[in-house]
Formats: sequence, C-alpha cells, structure tokens
Amino acid sequence: MFVITTFYKFARLSNLEQIQKDLETKAEELGIKGLIILGEEGLNSTVTSKSTEQLEAFKEWIRVFLNAPDVMFKDSTADSAPFRRFKVKIRDEIVTLGTPDLFPDQTKNHHLSPAEWNKVLKEEEDFVMIDTRNWYETKIGTFKNALDPKIDQFTDFPDYVEKTEIPKDKKMLIFCTGGIRCEKGILEMQRRGYSNVYQLEGGILNYLKEYPNDQFEGECFVFDHRVAVDQDLKPSEIYKLCPHCGQPAATPVDCKRCDTHAMICETCAHIEFLKETCTKNCAYQYKMHPGVKAARQVLPFEIEKRK
Repeated sequence: MFVITTFYKFARLSNLEQIQKDLETKAEELGIKGLIILGEEGLNSTVTSKSTEQLEAFKEWIRVFLNAPDVMFKDSTADSAPFRRFKVKIRDEIVTLGTPDLFPDQTKNHHLSPAEWNKVLKEEEDFVMIDTRNWYETKIGTFKNALDPKIDQFTDFPDYVEKTEIPKDKKMLIFCTGGIRCEKGILEMQRRGYSNVYQLEGGILNYLKEYPNDQFEGECFVFDHRVAVDQDLKPSEIYKLCPHCGQPAATPVDCKRCDTHAMICETCAHIEFLKETCTKNCAYQYKMHPGVKAARQVLPFEIEKRK
C-alpha cells in the first residue's frame, strides 16, 4: 500500500537551487517519491511513500523547513506507485495563472470549509459556482450545477469569467482539485472587481474526505498514474491515462499490432491510426506497416510495480 499526500504553501522563498537540493536530500533519506513545483512564491506538491511513518516524517520536516505549522496535507492511498521517482521543478509560478505578481499573503481569503460549502449549496440559491479546472478534469467529475468553463489552461479562467458578464457583486463560489488554483484565482477576480467570491478550502480532495457521494458527482482527476480518485479517494477503477495524449481514458481497445488490451480517450478513439493501438510506438508502427504483428510492450510503470 502506498500513502499519498498533496499539499501546497505560499511563502516568500529565495536561493531556490539550495532548497531544491535540500528537498531532494530529505526525499532520498526517507524514500519519498513524487513531484514538487518550487518557486519564489512557495511550493506545490504531491508525494508518496510505502511507509506511513516516513511520509509523516517528511510532512513534519516540511512544516519545520517552511516554518509553516498550518500546511494542510490531503491524504489518500493506492495499491500501486503513483510516481516512479522524485523530482523538484523550479518554475516562475507554483500554479500558472500568468500573474507572478499575485501572492496570497493571508492565511484565509473567503475560504469555506466543506461543511460551510455544503450549507451554501443546499440552503442558498442566489449564487454562481464555477469549476476552475481544465476541460479534461471537469469532464470526469464536478459539483452539481457548477458552470464548466471548458478551458484548456488556468490562464484562460479570468477572461472566461469576464466574458460571462456575471455581475461583479454576485455571490460566486470557485473550486479546484486541492485548493491552490483558487488561492490565486480569487485574487485575480478580486483585482478585476468581483467583491463576493468564496473558495472551497482544500478543494475537492478535502471535500470528498468529509462528504463522499454528496454534492460532487463523478471522480476527481489527479496528476499522477492514478488518473483520478473516486468518492472514497481510492484510485479510479474506470479511468486510465490515454497512451496517445495523456488524457483520462475509458474506451477499451485491443491493439491491432500487439493485441494488448488498453484504454484510450474518446478523442483518440476517433483518430483513424490511433483508435486501435495501445501506445504511440504501436500507432506509428501500425501506420507504417499495417498488418505486421509484434510482441506486447512492458510499460515503465509496470516494471516499477513489479519491483
């Protein structure tokens, strides 16, 4: 069993290369795998370990290292590794909105706990709720009656809100996977004159921990090999990663080249030379040499799982 935690922290950081080395050293010491996005505004991460004790030790080290006892860790489990290695990537923004000047410098900015969020959804009517995530995330699950902007990337979200011409004083609810998008999204909306915006504290992951099978429908997309988590925060049994484009996939195929059973996404299922193949390599070889068979390929994450 692998234990997984997702967290973020906005903090003024400098000497990023040294912080990167410190994170890598501590992760190696504790056997931590995963991804950390590091920037001058803080860090954004999902990490995993086979050992609950080692993961808890890493959490405590993060709290001390950042001098941030208030970091919210959102935990889940999986029976296979969601990451194969540990990586720290230095970026201009730890969540890309295209506004590195915006910095959430207060602990709470119109945060609603899952209980408060549910109360609004069930007892109020005069509000607009918007999903801030990308189209491939919203496609597999979202809150009941939420507006879906169908954006390709988060940088498109503020302009989407402006184009909908929602009154600036309208009560608005925004949400995302783990909360980090909304921390910057609400600042951008407030800067644009929206005065009554609220964000879901800890995002969908925090909500599902307390209210599974309630106001959220479907599954929640995550950026690792689990693809999505279900209402109980367990790895999806419906979706796999499309081998051609990396989107959530639920369309079964038997590869014309190597006979491997696989899942591809709806989009690739309508592209002639992709729709009946299990990998990019098989798609290319099948296109170049139709009818020629090959042995099934063992994928990298399958090798890691065997270890």
